[in-house]
Amino acid sequence: MIDRRRRNTALLVAGCFFMENFDGTIVTTSAPRMAAAFGVEPAAVGLVSAAYLITLAVLIPLSNWLTRRYGTRPVFLSAIVIFTLASLGCALSQTLPMLVIMRVLQGVGGAMMVPVGRMAVLNTADKGDIVRLVAYIVWPALVAPVIAPLAGGLITTYASWHWMFLINLPLGVIAFVAAWRLIGSIEAPAPPPLDWTGMILSGVGLGGLTYAAHLITDPSPGIWPAVIGGLSVIIIVAAVLHLLRARHPLLNLRIWSVQTFRASQASGFAFQLAMSSVPFLLPLLFQQVLGWSAVQSGALVIFVFVGNIGIKPATTGLINAFGFRPLLVVATLGLAGSVIALGLTTAATPIPVIAILAMISGVFRSLGMTCYNTIGLADVPPEQMGDANALSATTHQLAAGLAIALASVVWQVATVIAGGGGGGLSYAFAFAGVALFALLAAVGAIRLPAGAGDAVRQPAGTRSRRN
Repeated sequence: MIDRRRRNTALLVAGCFFMENFDGTIVTTSAPRMAAAFGVEPAAVGLVSAAYLITLAVLIPLSNWLTRRYGTRPVFLSAIVIFTLASLGCALSQTLPMLVIMRVLQGVGGAMMVPVGRMAVLNTADKGDIVRLVAYIVWPALVAPVIAPLAGGLITTYASWHWMFLINLPLGVIAFVAAWRLIGSIEAPAPPPLDWTGMILSGVGLGGLTYAAHLITDPSPGIWPAVIGGLSVIIIVAAVLHLLRARHPLLNLRIWSVQTFRASQASGFAFQLAMSSVPFLLPLLFQQVLGWSAVQSGALVIFVFVGNIGIKPATTGLINAFGFRPLLVVATLGLAGSVIALGLTTAATPIPVIAILAMISGVFRSLGMTCYNTIGLADVPPEQMGDANALSATTHQLAAGLAIALASVVWQVATVIAGGGGGGLSYAFAFAGVALFALLAAVGAIRLPAGAGDAVRQPAGTRSRRN
């Protein structure tokens, strides 16, 4: 049975996870207003989001070592303080360079906050509790990207862009007080010397790839995304070779030998790319093809959130009843089907039908991500849980950073295939292209052994006694 303290800690980490993901996407719809305030072109404001995402990508791999060096409690509390004060700095920024610097500091706090929080919740948890604990933690990754664009639009329309960051202040204070009471120090062996080579290679590679993804979304990116992206891939390959050979690597890639963890990272990465592309493409489809306003399109995307939350109470029971492989096959195929169906909607499609399709998409998103995040930890030995958490957080952040770029590239290719114009046919091809990644994840799900992840499932006789 999950004790109350651990459950509350999981909910605290979920709240921090929401803040981190929310701030990663909220700036997008506010770019024109912020550009006008700073006297720059709207495209320049993209650096505000890129600086945050790049910092997360660079520093998340370091979280496991810092936790082992300084302890869970001081690192987590410091991360909340840095994130909250940096949010205040963002709101008080008078120039774009100052805002970018504050966003980097905000990324420093975010990079430490969630991975360390996950360690505090999961490192010492019983295998049987992981399903429910992950269900608590994972929902912000699904909810924040869906509601952030609408929230950003409403805030800048009816207030000012500063409030996108000021809302973090009370949330940060509440999180700090809760963490002070809930997060204890977890004893861990002293870490080996910091793997500086691994940190530099992985940081430069991941940061460069994230920046290349940001450049792709520019109206006229030129050759720089290909150049920076290609160099970053080479550096990442060098980082992988180093990490596999190093005596004390920054990220322990040897944990990929655990089959369920490897499947959660590979197939889960493809699933998240498809999942995270939908909230980016849907508002564009609604505005450019259906002719809706930004507020209307943002409001309709909320139905994805309704599906996310609606299925969440049932996920633990479904996993216990049917196991991971059947649910992952259903989730991946269901996401692919619902994405294709959304791409086929037109101005003649009744709004309730579109809302139902969006909600169904949300159901499969939530089910798939909960399964992937849980099965990844099912067979990981307790002494390697910190390594697994750090590597999972890195993969998640990389997928989040690449998803919008993927959607942008797929849409541009689809527009060429459809003969230009950016009409309904272009979006039909674009959504079908995104669905291919969900189908790729389905192949991985089908190849899982029948009993994969059973170590964290609960026997029928014990499920009714769990809270």
